[in-house]
Amino acid sequence: MTKKNIAVLAGGNSSEYFISLKSAETIANELDKERYNVYTVQIKGNEWTLINDLNCGLIIHKNDFSFTDRGQKEKFDLVISAIHGTPGEDGLLQAYFDMIGMPYLGSGVLASSLTFSKFYCNTFLNNFDIVNIAKSALIRKGTEVNTDEIIEELGLPCFVKPNAGGSSFGISKVKKKEDLQKAIEDAFKESDEVIIEEFIEGQEIQCGIFKTKENEFKLPLVEIVPKNDFFDYQAKYDPNFSEEIIPARISEELTEKCQDITSELYDALNCKGIVRMDFILKDGEFWFLEANTIPGMTAESLVPQMIRKSGLTVKEVFNLLIDDVLGV
Repeated sequence: MTKKNIAVLAGGNSSEYFISLKSAETIANELDKERYNVYTVQIKGNEWTLINDLNCGLIIHKNDFSFTDRGQKEKFDLVISAIHGTPGEDGLLQAYFDMIGMPYLGSGVLASSLTFSKFYCNTFLNNFDIVNIAKSALIRKGTEVNTDEIIEELGLPCFVKPNAGGSSFGISKVKKKEDLQKAIEDAFKESDEVIIEEFIEGQEIQCGIFKTKENEFKLPLVEIVPKNDFFDYQAKYDPNFSEEIIPARISEELTEKCQDITSELYDALNCKGIVRMDFILKDGEFWFLEANTIPGMTAESLVPQMIRKSGLTVKEVFNLLIDDVLGV
């Protein structure tokens, strides 16, 4: 069987750049080298280059996403994006690949763009009777902010987040009125829009899922117990600052309920590939936090842990997904 050329995308233009490099490294290492020629492509602004050992520094031709090595033009059969944030998670690269006819793993333009915007994703999901959605407000850069009205509507404490972003960059849990304005300013450093959400107290539960044309794979739930005030950047990437318990310490009934909700959300949002959904469990009810269409795949990340706990390997999962896209 002729090996397929697979490009793993790394980098991007957000604060998650270095996390993306680590995710891409994990994916590239896990892919089945007996089936695929694996290339890592670093994207930073307009600079798109190969960074794997044998072809390091070669420029990617953007007209057809190919490269030339020793006078020989090489094309890719499929792309796997490990870019967290823009342009990998917000639909921009997906639109480019759709335009040039390049197959890729994961969600398409609409699902990527919608889920990347926390406020608009929540607004969209409010049309479905699937899961509870916390109250929220959206603030755009340059508009006047009335902190009294926000607190009256959402209460304290509340969460202030960049509307488009990940890895908890720019997120604050605000407990006092006098801290709200600074939290909004910090969030604006990561995004031109800021979402402020009411605080829902409960257990943080995360569910991973992926689907092929024939099957659905619901992964074991993770319970997050942060040692900080919430699951911030430090708690996500330093094991000393959080407990990640797999499977989550909830009943089988609640586990199945969360997995079913995740599956319904996956379909409602028209997701593809591996997705992680985050929830708060309060009084037996799940509250939606966000959908991650390109979840972290570093050694510390949750999805690889979920996959291994399910009895699968990361290599097996990518084989299934690649075969599904390429119709093998």
